[in-house]
Amino acid sequence: MTFNEYNFAGKKAIVRVDFNVPLNENGEITDDTRIRGALPTLKKIIADGGAAIIMSHMGKPKGKVNPKFSLGQIRAAVEEALGCPVAFAPDCAKAQDAAKALKMGEALLLENLRYYPEEEGKPVGIDKEDPAYDEAKKAMKESQKEFAKTLAAYADCYVMDAFGTAHRKHASTAVIADYFDADNKMLGLLMEKEVTAVDNVLSNIKRPFVAIMGGSKVSTKIGIIENLLSKVDKLILCGGMTYTFSKAHGGEIGASIVELDKLDVALEVEKKAKENGVELVLGVDSVCCTGYDFGNFCVKPGAQVKVFPSNAIEEGWDGLDAGPESRVKFANAIKGAKTILWNGPAGCFECDEFTAGSKAVGEAIAEATAEGAFSLIGGGDSVACCTKFGLTDKVSYISTGGGALLEAIEGKVLPGVAAIKG
Repeated sequence: MTFNEYNFAGKKAIVRVDFNVPLNENGEITDDTRIRGALPTLKKIIADGGAAIIMSHMGKPKGKVNPKFSLGQIRAAVEEALGCPVAFAPDCAKAQDAAKALKMGEALLLENLRYYPEEEGKPVGIDKEDPAYDEAKKAMKESQKEFAKTLAAYADCYVMDAFGTAHRKHASTAVIADYFDADNKMLGLLMEKEVTAVDNVLSNIKRPFVAIMGGSKVSTKIGIIENLLSKVDKLILCGGMTYTFSKAHGGEIGASIVELDKLDVALEVEKKAKENGVELVLGVDSVCCTGYDFGNFCVKPGAQVKVFPSNAIEEGWDGLDAGPESRVKFANAIKGAKTILWNGPAGCFECDEFTAGSKAVGEAIAEATAEGAFSLIGGGDSVACCTKFGLTDKVSYISTGGGALLEAIEGKVLPGVAAIKG
C-alpha cells in the first residue's frame, strides 16, 4: 500500500518524522526545514479526515529525561505549520489516553522518543567489554519490542517519514512496523522522494554519471567510494581526504590533514578506478593557510593564505580549499553529466577565504542540472554549501538524511525502508 493510495478517513496514523531541529538558547527553532519537509505527509492525513500522532527524537538525551531536548518546545511551531490543533503528550510511552482522546482532523505530538533507552535498543550503564553485556543487550531488545508495541497500540496505521533515521533499527523506525499488517504501514511522501532520489543515482542511472566526494578522511568514505567505483563514469575526490592521495605518491603536504595508515587504501582506490574505467579526478592545487581556527571557522590573526601545488605544500602550511586550477578541473569534469551525486565540500567552506572550491563545484552542478542532469545533494555540509551559495533551487534534490543517505549509497539495506517494503 502506497501513501497516496491509502485513505486515512477515520484513521489514527502514527507517523515517525525527523523533528530534530536546531534550537537556540531560548528554545526557539533556528531552522525549520525538517518540519516543513514532513508537512505534505501530515497534511494529507488530516485532509483525508484522519488524525496524526507525531513521534520524533531530538538531540541525544541518552535514555534520560532532559528538558533541553523536549519536543514540547516546538509544539506551537508544529501547530502553526500544520494548521490544525496539536496536543502534546509529555510521556511518549504513556500516551494512551491522549491518543484515545484525539479527534479526527487533529494531531498529537509525543515527547522525545529517546528519553527511553528502548528507542535505540542499547543497554545503558554497562560496558561492551563486560561479560554481562550480551545478556543485557538481549534483554534490551525484548524491552524494545514492548516499547514499539506500546507506540503501535496508539494508532490504526504506521507511516515512516524520517529518512534521516532510516539507517537505524530503532523502535520507532523499524521495530514498530512488525505490529502492522502490510496494508496499514507505508512510507510517507518525504521518504518516497528520498528513496526515489537514491534509486535515480544508483539504479536508474543516466550517463555520464559523476560523483563528487569530499570530506576530511578517506576512512569515513571508503565504503561509499568503493561502491561508486562500480557505478560512476567519473569520481571527483576533494577536501582534506585528497592529501592522503598526495602523500601516497610521495608528495609534500605541509601541515595538511593526512591518514598515514591509509596510504595503501588511496593507491588501491586509484587502481580500482583504472580497472573499472572510471576517471578519477583529483585537485592539482590548494589554497593553504599558516593558521586556521577550526573551532571558530576563521583565519587566525597574522596568518597567511597562499596557493600551492597540492603535492608541494611547504612545511607549516595547511591545505584548506581547492585552488583555482582544481576548480576549473572539477567544473570541466562535471560539465555534460546526466546524473550527479555530491557529498562533502571541497574545503573549509564555513570561512570566506576557503569557499571558492565548494562554490565552484556547486555552481557547476547547478549548470549541469539546468541542462537536464539529475543532481542529488546529500550530507549536512553539502546541503549547507547549497544554502550558503543560493543553489538549493538549482539542483534536483537535496536529501534530508546524512547517515542514511551515505549508507544507502554504500549499498547497505536501510532498516526503516526494509521494515515497510520487506
